[in-house]
Amino acid sequence: MHLYETHVPVADTELAREFYTRVVGLPFAYRDTTRDIVFLWADKKKKGMVGLWGPNTVYGPQSGVDRKCHVAFAISLDQLFATIKRLSQQGIETFGFGGGKSEEPSVIGWMPSAQIYFRDPDGHTLEFISIFTRETASGFHWDLLAMERLVRVLVAKHTVIDFGSVTIQSMTL
Repeated sequence: MHLYETHVPVADTELAREFYTRVVGLPFAYRDTTRDIVFLWADKKKKGMVGLWGPNTVYGPQSGVDRKCHVAFAISLDQLFATIKRLSQQGIETFGFGGGKSEEPSVIGWMPSAQIYFRDPDGHTLEFISIFTRETASGFHWDLLAMERLVRVLVAKHTVIDFGSVTIQSMTL
């Protein structure tokens, strides 16, 4: 099972369409002008979709209610570093897990993952996330030793580390 579709309320579907295609990199799928909705492909065509719902649509901003959403897009670790650089070059402010401005990914130990956050024109939080896998660890055995090596690499890149509720006592940084 995987998530196929999510809807995001936006104040201006054309502005949102431009941002999500140019900045986020989602391909355009369909525009329903009768309902002021734009659909974009997430990942490959017909594998996932994001709907941008304009004012006074079922999922759009209604009656002055300001709902904020969060949407995360999974990418590789190499893509994450390249994307952070690209966002910065486009003047998009990025922030870490704790909300502070950052041009380095946060690391969440319990997942484990690295991610960066930014906002769309409507103030929704968007995230690019890289889930660490055995492949991410360059082929070495995924255990505490491997986690320690990966953390050391990320620390060397001045990456912010946030282990949340996980306590790792066997690691010496």
